[in-house]
Amino acid sequence: MSATRKRYILRLIGRIIVFILCVVFCICKPEIFDLLDGWNFFKSLSILHLLWGIWVIDMILQIIPIKNKIALGSQKLFANRFRPIRDRINYPALRKYIVTTTKSAYSVLIFWGLLVLVIGILYYCGVLNRLGLFLISVAFYVCDLICVLIWCPFRLIMKNKCCTTCRIFNWDHLMMFSPLIFAGGFFSVSLVVLAFAAWLVWELCVLIYPERFWEISNTALRCSECTDKLCTQYCKKLR
Repeated sequence: MSATRKRYILRLIGRIIVFILCVVFCICKPEIFDLLDGWNFFKSLSILHLLWGIWVIDMILQIIPIKNKIALGSQKLFANRFRPIRDRINYPALRKYIVTTTKSAYSVLIFWGLLVLVIGILYYCGVLNRLGLFLISVAFYVCDLICVLIWCPFRLIMKNKCCTTCRIFNWDHLMMFSPLIFAGGFFSVSLVVLAFAAWLVWELCVLIYPERFWEISNTALRCSECTDKLCTQYCKKLR
């Protein structure tokens, strides 16, 4: 098992613990979630400020180039993780690849948008409240690493072989925090805005530097060069 996969397993365990604690606090001490309302974020300190800080740091690490301890799939947009092929890049083939994967990516975006719309309708109908939106986002926080380490339903649409080559790897926070769009308040809005910024940086890099996202033009993405080995259940099928 690779060091990266071990770290991600520990992170998954940590996220499950976070979800369980949030449910416990929701039942036993719901008043700590008052900071979700308006500017209450600045009125007192709670454990949710720590969680907010962790999420903010995670998103910042997606928009700055970090070489160590960050999965290549998340950092392949940056020049320091790009290893160009020696031969000339086949730009027509590259364009075809980017167009195809982008169409698949935006199919996922439409699906997710419809899911978030349903959540929003439930919120405005009174079925969900701000706390419910928050718990859904924390549940998505757990599901994010389940997709990486165990099984990813979006592969059925994307047809990508692994997370390293995934076209939507850094869409995770935008998808995770999208239910908070309806919550308002500094806590929610700040997370949504930063998640959108991370998504926008990723999409701009796909547009400006498409060669970094294709394993034919970026040799670092090839199975033979993989050190992360996050998706071992898929890698075994390719050997």
